[in-house]
Amino acid sequence: MTSLHITVGDRAQLQEETLRFIQQADNGELTPDDERAVLQFGSYADLVESLTPLRLELIRAIAAESPESMREAARLVDRDVSDVHADLKQLEVLGVLDLEAGGPGGAIQPVVPFDSIEMHIEYPLLADPDADSRPASAD
Repeated sequence: MTSLHITVGDRAQLQEETLRFIQQADNGELTPDDERAVLQFGSYADLVESLTPLRLELIRAIAAESPESMREAARLVDRDVSDVHADLKQLEVLGVLDLEAGGPGGAIQPVVPFDSIEMHIEYPLLADPDADSRPASAD
């Protein structure tokens, strides 16, 4: 089964993990477990903004029904084609789905290359005592 692993973490941690991954790849140290699809958001707000309930419903419908075009995908979720088109483009940028040429009549076909999505969300309830508590705009 192919899963997309979605995580939420701070940007410094993401950068550190990405650099470590690149070094391991360059050194040939990756195992099959390391070569998994991961989408990491810098914050919970980024996740919620990018993977809205409507987009998650669209992803599920495409995975279940394999529509042959964007228009057919829009019909599956009973939404306007232009809104679905915008969502599909955003989901493609995120790597959640692919938009493939070759549908009927030259249509672009949305394809979800995953069987499942696994989310790991670390949502601290207490502020980090080591973190700078000043707002970003404070001088």
